Amino acid sequence: MWLRSRKRGRDLRHVDVDGVRLRVAIRGTGRPLLMLMGIGANLDIWQPFEDVLDPKLIQTITVDAPGTGESTGYRYPRRMGGLAATMAELLDALGYDQVDLLGVSFGGVLAQQLAHQAPDRVRRLVLAATGPGLGGVPGSPRVLLKMATPRRYTQPDYFRRIAGEIYGGAARRDPDAMLHGTLARFERAPSLLGYVSQLYAIAGWTSVPWLYRLPHPTLVLSGDDDPIVPLVNGRILARLIPDARLHVVPDGGHLFLLERPFEIATLVTEFLTKPERSFP
Repeated sequence: MWLRSRKRGRDLRHVDVDGVRLRVAIRGTGRPLLMLMGIGANLDIWQPFEDVLDPKLIQTITVDAPGTGESTGYRYPRRMGGLAATMAELLDALGYDQVDLLGVSFGGVLAQQLAHQAPDRVRRLVLAATGPGLGGVPGSPRVLLKMATPRRYTQPDYFRRIAGEIYGGAARRDPDAMLHGTLARFERAPSLLGYVSQLYAIAGWTSVPWLYRLPHPTLVLSGDDDPIVPLVNGRILARLIPDARLHVVPDGGHLFLLERPFEIATLVTEFLTKPERSFP
């Protein structure tokens, strides 16, 4: 079953799959691109980036992960493989045999897992501000501790106070600008159970043993001022994935995709529309 409405040029749906009801938005008529956001984040946070993509070239598919936004949570928490299975079932329900895939941070981890479990469902892969899990280099414990709860999604003053330290990049210079640019985070905050379930899903996860088997052309995007996922993690991904190239975003923090949407959208569009024969 799905319920549908229109908002900001998006086709909004609530789709029942795999025991959960997922809020999904589809925009545009071009090549389908499934976009997976970071931990605790709802699909509305994609808007600044989505708005600068050409909908005739790229059709975006965004989703509130189980337990976030308006999506219901699992009855029992699942590991990353279970989340990826749900995303594959979502593609079935929406009628997509194959999509391009873009994942940011936690969404980048989920994107790697989905590409690994269902390689035929993915044409090209974009991994932004993310890493390989265990085997990568974590951010500082002080930064990661501030991400242990969803407080930054519920308290604007707290977000303003910690944004520079945990996100780096533009947030260091002007946390108020980042606050106003990401108001969607406060409109549909994740439930505590949904947030903890995502922490459970990623705990102990690693892609290092199988990255070398990913067959997809892959664009790795990493900021050089990312306190959560240091740049070295992007270098590891680009080194281990056979057909991967790394683009370093100068002065890019963890939220570079939202800080500089036009710049990143241009890179992503060029990568996704590049003819197959032009890849090495």
